[in-house]
Amino acid sequence: MSTAMLEVEDLAHVKGDGQPIISEITFTVNEGDVVVLRGVSGSGKTTLLKCIAHLNLYSGHVLFKGYPPTHYGIPTYRTKVLYIPQRPSLLPLTPRDFVLTVMSFKAHKRQHRGSGSVSGRSDAWMDHPLEVGSQFGIDPNLWNRNWAELSVGEGQRIMVAIGVALGTAEILLLDEPTSALDPETTLAVEKYTLSMFRKPESSVKAIIWVTHSEEQAQRVGTRIITIASGKACEELSAPIDLV
Repeated sequence: MSTAMLEVEDLAHVKGDGQPIISEITFTVNEGDVVVLRGVSGSGKTTLLKCIAHLNLYSGHVLFKGYPPTHYGIPTYRTKVLYIPQRPSLLPLTPRDFVLTVMSFKAHKRQHRGSGSVSGRSDAWMDHPLEVGSQFGIDPNLWNRNWAELSVGEGQRIMVAIGVALGTAEILLLDEPTSALDPETTLAVEKYTLSMFRKPESSVKAIIWVTHSEEQAQRVGTRIITIASGKACEELSAPIDLV
């Protein structure tokens, strides 16, 4: 029997005053899963994603392919289990600067060792993000604007494009990636992101997707987990639709 991509067991996170935000969260993510997290605002969905990404302290266990994040080294783990925030506006400089900075990190260089650059340009790493971004209707000029100058929707599309294009993530943790997008663009982002499963060159094997939209949950989810008051998960089934 193959090992699950991700195992979350009895995961809990508490505030500084000891008040629990989430507790008793247990579920698994298998290859090919699009696990939708839904629940009312404040139920702990973003907190849960950040715990899985090892950005929040937590109790309980998170295992990636049978091992805890520390087994891989936290920087490397975060390239494999990649958190994409809902609002990137607090990031400094431009999206182009962000991509080139991330690709300079040792954890990413190890993942891409030997791949090289066909063109030899110093900014050759931008080619794939620009290509993915074009599928989401992102004007190439937006990559050179400061994050703070971008609309929420522009920032969301660029962050998803970066996450897909970096080529290291096996599990994407998407925090309401289309909440500020119009219906047409939302469908474009959904279709392209889900198509990663059908591309042999893609590293993406599973997605955890937070959404408040029931319609989106039914479109993208293979499984749905409802968080009620941050204390329990109810798992339902849903069909995936890539059309």
